[in-house]
Parts: sequence; structure tokens; C-alpha cells
Amino acid sequence: MSRSLLVFLSDLFGVALTWWLAYLIRFNTDIPADFMPAFGVALPVVLLLQGMLLRTFGLYRGVWVFASLPDLLRILRAVGVATLVTPLVLVVAVRYHPTVPRLIYILQPLLLIMYMGGTRALYRTWKEFRLYGALRAQGQPVIVMGAGEAAVGLIRELSRSSEWRVVGLLDKTRESEGREIYGCKVLGAFSDLARVAAEYRVGHAIIALPQERHELRRSVTSICVRAGVKALTVPAIEDVMLGRVKVGDVRQVDVEDLLGRDPVRINAAEVKEYLRGKTVMVTGAGGSIGSELCRQIARFEPSVLVCFELSEFALYRLCEEFHAYFPNVQLVPLAGDVKDAVRVDEVLNRYRPHVIFHAAAYKHVPLMEDDNAWQAVRNNALGTWQVARSAVAFGIPRFVLVSTDKAVNPVNVMGATKRLAEQVCQSLAAQGRTQFEIVRFGNVLGSAGSVIPKFQEQIAAGGPVTVTHPEITRYFMSIPEAAQLVLQAGSMGKGGEIFVLDMGEPVKIAELAQDMIRLSGRSADEIRIVFTGLRPGEKLYEEVLADSEETRATHHPKLRIARALTVEEGWLDALLLWLRQRRPVEGPEVRRELRRWVPEYTPANITAPHLRPVVKTAAGS
Repeated sequence: MSRSLLVFLSDLFGVALTWWLAYLIRFNTDIPADFMPAFGVALPVVLLLQGMLLRTFGLYRGVWVFASLPDLLRILRAVGVATLVTPLVLVVAVRYHPTVPRLIYILQPLLLIMYMGGTRALYRTWKEFRLYGALRAQGQPVIVMGAGEAAVGLIRELSRSSEWRVVGLLDKTRESEGREIYGCKVLGAFSDLARVAAEYRVGHAIIALPQERHELRRSVTSICVRAGVKALTVPAIEDVMLGRVKVGDVRQVDVEDLLGRDPVRINAAEVKEYLRGKTVMVTGAGGSIGSELCRQIARFEPSVLVCFELSEFALYRLCEEFHAYFPNVQLVPLAGDVKDAVRVDEVLNRYRPHVIFHAAAYKHVPLMEDDNAWQAVRNNALGTWQVARSAVAFGIPRFVLVSTDKAVNPVNVMGATKRLAEQVCQSLAAQGRTQFEIVRFGNVLGSAGSVIPKFQEQIAAGGPVTVTHPEITRYFMSIPEAAQLVLQAGSMGKGGEIFVLDMGEPVKIAELAQDMIRLSGRSADEIRIVFTGLRPGEKLYEEVLADSEETRATHHPKLRIARALTVEEGWLDALLLWLRQRRPVEGPEVRRELRRWVPEYTPANITAPHLRPVVKTAAGS
């Protein structure tokens, strides 16, 4: 016999039982003989009628062990309709017998709700105890950080897990201390984690704050790391709502949880308006920023996405990814060098893109500082000019340059060449044929050459972790966030603006290294931090705006517009004479000439001796 039939028979028994109990209550357990005929005639009618209604409202499609609020609501709706329909039917059915007392029509539905809800709750309690009671005692003890809806859902799912045993919760404040949530007590505030973990001998904490601002999540993560507790977190609420994962699918906290920010909200309608159905071109399409731009652009349904990339392997990987995840996007993979005027002109003349996102650049500061300095100038400045000149020549409506915070008061060749690229675009913007926008942002998490993958490799190898200077700081943002804001800026520009992204608060690299060591589960004694001295061209801190620049707000909270220095007439023609020379140029000459073209460039003294390596533990650094 199926379980749903057993449940239905149980509810029919409940209908009969509550009908009889209602009579007993109405007549104080002594039912007069005159009312028994009506009782006998009405009972089969009530069983048939209410049984049909209960089945009609779908009460037997669920599983009792998962009975919850939606099931109770269905019971209330079914019994509510039965309360209205039953008297109407019984007036006809028992018209030749004494009438059914009116109080019965009120008492019986109330008793039936109690019976149906109670039997389901008892069954679920018994089943969970039988299935999961033993598991609770076996799982690892864990503290849940948070006491909201996500925490309730997490505790409910973990109650069926053999891996975890929730010993209690911590909340933002101590106001709810001592209260219970789904059988688990609130033991204090987040700041009490170290004490509670020691008291209950807990080595893990799950952060259940998916809807809170990132500042709070980052603070709680840091509390876990500093308390020596292994930090886990629940999935993002969007992933849970879309059914990709369950609340109980916890994962380890990673460095992005420490550095990340609140999700970026872009004006999708505004971006879609200038990308949908258009031909869009991305240079440097195989790089970390370029490839993410391609992914983000694909969401807005361009008619053609032209991907221009020098690296054959990077272009191949991008094609494979789009074939798997974006099969409906018409991708045109083109191999080519942005410095090759013939190839650039050929591509722009053939495809006539509506907008070009120019992300091709050399970005690694130390590598570009000396022996590769002239290549940085040619790729970042001359390459930008070649693509921008061709865009003007073929009447391309929009050109968006992806720049960097290192272009602000640059002290290294890479930053100076990116500032030079900005000036090239500013100069061409004055011609009025193509609308130019420039977007500056700082370091992105996980990009090629980023410090974070390097730290992860060093920690995995057992250390030491190398940091250039104890006071060095950097801004960080995620690659998707940077790409989305580049698209947003491109849709907002009127021509010639330098958009500055809100990079949040700068992060001290030494503290980041310490947190990553703790996140890995290693102790301060196991992994050392070694300070090696600033590298050639490296700043202690990065700036977002030059000293001579000002900003004004835009309608997007994470984008501002800088009023940058203007470019004099004739400046570009003179620059091109230098960029187009065909002789090799040594690093010292490159730095000397860059000071001429970028007045705010102050090269670092790369011949000065580095700081002598200093070794410190994670605790003492």
C-alpha cells in the first residue's frame, strides 16, 4: 500500500474522530439520544465530502518527513473550504432528522486542523530522530555565525548531516543571547567566537550571512581567521534561489571572501541598449580582463563578438569556452597584434564594430621596467594609437580604453605607458569622430601576475611567503566586477572622460598574506613571511586620481569622472615621431623620454639597493 494512501486513510480517520470529539465537547461527553440519528447520517456524508476536498487540495503530494509551513497552509485552505461547504450539504442530507448542532460546524474543523498538523509533526519528529539522531552525535562540532533566515535553513539541513553537529550560534550583538533557533542556542556575539570555540572545543565555523553587506561578512571572516577557527560559508543567495546549490552546500572561505565587495549592480537596460544586436570588438580578448569582458558582453546579445588576440593559445581557450557556454553568440576569433596597422585596419574595415573595448596591454610592472621598457611603450602606447587611429578612420562610434590606477602619478614604465595611452585617446577624442572613454581600476583578483595566486603557490609549497615591503598596500576588485563597470562606463560616456572605479579600501599586503596563511589552516610557525624589498618600479601604495585631477559623481555609485589634464595641440604628432622609430631603445632612455611625454611621471631609482630580506612569522609581521 502506498504511503500517500496511508496518509489519506489516517486523515479520514481524523475526520471521523474529530466529528465524534466535537459532539462529546458540545454535550459535555453525554450525547443525547435524540441527536444520535443525525450523527449517524451525517458522518458518512462528512467523510465523503471532506475526503474529496482534502484530496482536491493536494495534501498527499508532499512527503511527511519534510512537512513544513506550506503543508500547513494547504491544510488550512482545505479545512477552511470544508467548513463552508459541510453545513450546506448536511442541511439537505439530514433534513428528516434532528439537526446537527451549529457548534459542531466550528469545533470539528478546529479539531481536524490540530489532528492533521499534529500527526504530521509527530511523524516528522520521529522520522528525523530515527534517521538523523545518531548522526548528530557523530558529526564535527561547528558554530553557525548568524541568526537569520539563512542560519535557520542551514541548521535544518545540517540536522540531517553526518558531517556536522551545530553546537550553537553567534549573532551580531548579544541581544539574542540565550534564545534558541531550531533547537540551537545563541551563545553570544561574533566577537565571542574565540571564547566559545575554546569552551566547546570547536574548530569550524560556518558564516551564514549571504544577504548581509560584504563589510560584515569580511569582518566575520577575519574574526574566524584570527580566532584560529576554520571558516566556511554558505552559497550566495542568488545561487540558492536559482536552484544551483542548497543552503547546506557549505564551502571553504577563500581569499575573495576577505577582499571582495558587495555585488555590483549595473544598469543592464542601459548597457543592453548600446550592445544588443551590435558588433562589438575586444582587443586582448584572451587575457584575464579581456576574456571576462567577452563573457559579460555575451549576456547582452551582440550580433557579432570580434575577439582580437595575439596569443594563439589564449584565443583557442576562449573559443572552446564560448562553444561550451555561449553557443548562440557569433564569435569571430582573430589573431593579430595591435601594433600591426595593416591587420588592425583590415579587421575594422571588414567588421565595422559599434564599440571597441581596448584591453590589450603589457601590465606586469617589474618585467616592463628595464629590458622590456621599449616593448611596453610600443605595445601600450603605440598599440593603443594604432587601434584608436583606425577607429577614427573607419568611423567607429565608441572606443573604451581599459586603463589602470598605476597611470596616476606613475613611478614605473608600465604606469607611464598606460598614462601615455590615455593621453593618446584624449588627443584623438578632440577630433570628434569617435567617442572615447577611459576606465581606470586597480588590481583584480586572480588576474595574470596577481599576488594572490603567487601567495597560494608559496603556501602550498610550505612557504616562505614573500612580501616586498611591510607597509605596501593595494586596491583589489574581482574580475567580473571590473568588467561590468567597464561596460557600464562605456554606456555612460559622452566622449573624452576618464572614469574612475570605486576601489573601496586599500588592503595591506602583509596582512593579506597573514590571513591567507591562517585560511590555509597552517600556523604562524609553519609558514614564514619574508620581506624582500620593493621591486623595480614598485610603489608602496597606488592612487586612483592624480594630484591635479578632480572628480565628479555619476548616476552610478561606483563610477566617478575625473577631470584630467588636457593635451596640447600638436602633441600627438610629436609623440608619434618617437613611437615610430625603428632602432632599439634602452631602458634608461625610455624612462628619460617618458618624463618628457608624461610630466607627472617620476621614475623610481631602480639602481638603489633593495631592502635587505627580513624574515618574520605571520604572527609577528
